[in-house]
Amino acid sequence: MTTTTTHTLTVDADKAGQRVDLFAGEALGLSRARMKRLFEEGQVRVDGRPAKKGLLVTAGQKVAVTVEESSREAVPDTDFPLVVLHEDAALLFVDKPAGRPSHPLQPGETGTVANALVARYPEVAQASQDPREGGLCHRLDVETSGVLAAARTREAWTTVREAFSNRAVDKRYVALVTGPLADEGEVEVPLRHHPRHPDRVEPAPYGAEDAREALSHFRVLARSGDYSLVEVKILTGVLHQVRAHLAGVGAPLVGDALYGGREAPELGRFFLHARSLTVQHPVTKEPVKVESPLPPDLVAELGRHGLAWPVAG
Repeated sequence: MTTTTTHTLTVDADKAGQRVDLFAGEALGLSRARMKRLFEEGQVRVDGRPAKKGLLVTAGQKVAVTVEESSREAVPDTDFPLVVLHEDAALLFVDKPAGRPSHPLQPGETGTVANALVARYPEVAQASQDPREGGLCHRLDVETSGVLAAARTREAWTTVREAFSNRAVDKRYVALVTGPLADEGEVEVPLRHHPRHPDRVEPAPYGAEDAREALSHFRVLARSGDYSLVEVKILTGVLHQVRAHLAGVGAPLVGDALYGGREAPELGRFFLHARSLTVQHPVTKEPVKVESPLPPDLVAELGRHGLAWPVAG
């Protein structure tokens, strides 16, 4: 069954200056080709007026996108072994395994964290704007493991999403890299989708319309030969931010072929884990910190290079 839906998006301050087609496409999970057709059909409006895809949005603007879409019902998946790290009446934190998508992109798709959440906590389907997202407040790459946060009410979802937009969330990752790297440092390099390779990002040229602000802090936890185990705190949430930033300073992730990382045949994925997430609880207003243990495959990869886990500090 196909329905026509108009999605109204409000431009947050950290999205100001982004091209409207990139802003709307990212928010709604629509491809560039799909967004191009919607602009050609006049289905995108900014503050009530038809918009061209090159328009740069400003904070507070309302972007309305009218799309024909199949059913957005959430499909419960009882076969997914969901590991819950923390739960209360408003929030859920789960441990995402590597190789599993955060949420479905196609109607009827299963096998994602969101499907498992809907099966166990049906109310999450009504918490997020799109029921198929299962209340998830953010995403992780398919091959990235670690902490994912979801909301059980629309109020909690809205509050936590705003916290992500306002940089009020503490997100920390651990990564194994090779190459020269200082003991600690900061990478503040805007990123954009690569014009010829849409599955990856690249440093944005100065003044690029589609540039996304991206800021990462890193510190080395341990070293062994060419290998460094790094903790990365990201203040923004751009696609592939940790991977692109570390590769950009000459220290790509082990196993990350897309960004020039050293091969890791026994691991079978790139070494990146969402170690901890701290948010202000939407009801109690107290900080909630949730940690995910390092998966066995990553612990084993450390051992292959003379490193051990846990690392002090």
